[in-house]
Amino acid sequence: MAAKVISVFDKLTRPERIKVLVLDDSVIKRNRSKAVELLARVYDHVEHKFQKGFTLLTLGWSDGYSFIPVAFNMLSSAKQENRYQEVSGKVDHRTNGYKARKESLMSKTDAAVLLIRRALDFGIAADYVLMDTWFTTEPMLKAILEEGLHVIGMVKQLKQVYFYRGKAYTLPQLQKFVKNENADSIFGSLVVTTKNGIPVKLVFVRNRNKKSECLYLLSTDCSLTCTEIVRVYGNRWSIECFFKACKSLMKLGTEFQSRSYDAMVSHTTIVFTRYILLEWIRRNENDQKTYGELFYMFCDDIQDMDLTNALQSLMALFVDTVTKISTEITDLVKSKVTDWIMSQASFIQALFKDFCWES
Repeated sequence: MAAKVISVFDKLTRPERIKVLVLDDSVIKRNRSKAVELLARVYDHVEHKFQKGFTLLTLGWSDGYSFIPVAFNMLSSAKQENRYQEVSGKVDHRTNGYKARKESLMSKTDAAVLLIRRALDFGIAADYVLMDTWFTTEPMLKAILEEGLHVIGMVKQLKQVYFYRGKAYTLPQLQKFVKNENADSIFGSLVVTTKNGIPVKLVFVRNRNKKSECLYLLSTDCSLTCTEIVRVYGNRWSIECFFKACKSLMKLGTEFQSRSYDAMVSHTTIVFTRYILLEWIRRNENDQKTYGELFYMFCDDIQDMDLTNALQSLMALFVDTVTKISTEITDLVKSKVTDWIMSQASFIQALFKDFCWES
């Protein structure tokens, strides 16, 4: 179902628009349960403590406008000592239900690669896989590259080192080689290699929540610019909004009571299907009603013309207002406005090439 919906959404956007697969997990709590099949002790990265329940590993697809859940794995625990219950003996080993139970005992990284491989087998196309710090490790990078996809993820400084100019450095040490390209957000980037020789591009970004800290983004596609890497990685937030909507509005994990693992998988499938249908309705109601891309370029031209007229009209009104203010304030405002125009893109500067303050 996800593959069919994505194929339709794919036709609504231009071919050069970047599509991504987003990988993340969320904990489904069952703290009051005791006899639920495959119930396990799992770690909650949000609350930083262990919970009784399952890890919902989810793979989604996004084109920057819509998010579609593609596949999931209701993970128990790969360690037997962390499992409160085992697979029920009543399940036929030839069924898909038993196969799902066996996959729930896989490690999180192996299960993630399996989800990506299955998505590609169903014909779901994407340019990059987006991941957070937990998944962005060298073995995961290698496994996803072997599937034919590039990775963009955030990395956390632990014990890993990267090789730059023949020497090994940690992430804070590499930051000293970066030239500050944008003091507000992006410090800069370096092309380095991992321990096993995978070339990656590291982007050093200011943490807007704590400006004294630096965040590290990694891309296996070294041809991307710093700004493009940051922009594409921003699409990862769509899966966080998806989890929030499913848990708060669609009662994921809370609207049923059952001890069966099959029931939990079925309930999660129903919730994900609801979300896909709602996304389908939203796109049908909000997208412009045209046959394919008929008149698409003409609509763009009209939009650009509206923006041009709006900017020029706004500036004319502003100039008329400024000329009526006292001389000292006027000189300061004129200086600031001139600086602002010079900092804009070339096509905006071209709009004001005949700009002058004399009325």
